[in-house]
Amino acid sequence: MLRSTRLFQLLDAFRALPSPVTAAQLADRTGVSVRSIYRDIDSLRAAGAEIDGERGYGYRLIEDGSLPPQMFNRLEIEALVLGLAEVRHMGDPQLAEAAATVLGKVAGTLPSATQQQILHAVSQVHRFEGRYQAALPDMRIIRESCWREEALEIRYNDRLGEVTERRIWPLSIVYLDNMLVLLAWCCLREDFRMFRAERLVSVAGTGESFRPRRVALLRTYLAQLARLDTGTKR
Repeated sequence: MLRSTRLFQLLDAFRALPSPVTAAQLADRTGVSVRSIYRDIDSLRAAGAEIDGERGYGYRLIEDGSLPPQMFNRLEIEALVLGLAEVRHMGDPQLAEAAATVLGKVAGTLPSATQQQILHAVSQVHRFEGRYQAALPDMRIIRESCWREEALEIRYNDRLGEVTERRIWPLSIVYLDNMLVLLAWCCLREDFRMFRAERLVSVAGTGESFRPRRVALLRTYLAQLARLDTGTKR
């Protein structure tokens, strides 16, 4: 095995295994000796990689922009192209544009032969109709409120056709087969709610923070949904 290939495999192992990771774990993952792992870690450090730790205690990779570009095998290239193509067809204009930008940035860091694999990938996505037929609200506002963990003021048209005004804590955007939904904590109902994006009449940011509760709330809500799904299948 080429030394450069082994170093890339070691970087992949660092990223895949929970930190701190021991030299023995890295050796088992990459199929080389522990002594080789020690030498390869020294080589990566010399090349600019920030790797915390030492022998006997374990190591942790701190990602660094000076590291060489990530290498992908042919199947990983297919997965990358297919996944980003699916995002481009999701009906969220900002996210679709970002997917195209990501593919261009990734391609620009790869060797010319791998760039050709991206251009000529065999996996494609095609939809005869748009994924979401109804008009969507400004997803940028919703997405940024999730990132910042800030409340939203919404006007929502429920299934009975009644428009209500609510303050919500946005938790996650979920892309289903034929609809887009927002998982949130509804301050009006004091409970979790799922809002269909096409029924959002208006969305406005408030600047009111609910940090750092988003992750814990989302975990609880997803657990509730999983229990409901399990009960339905019984």
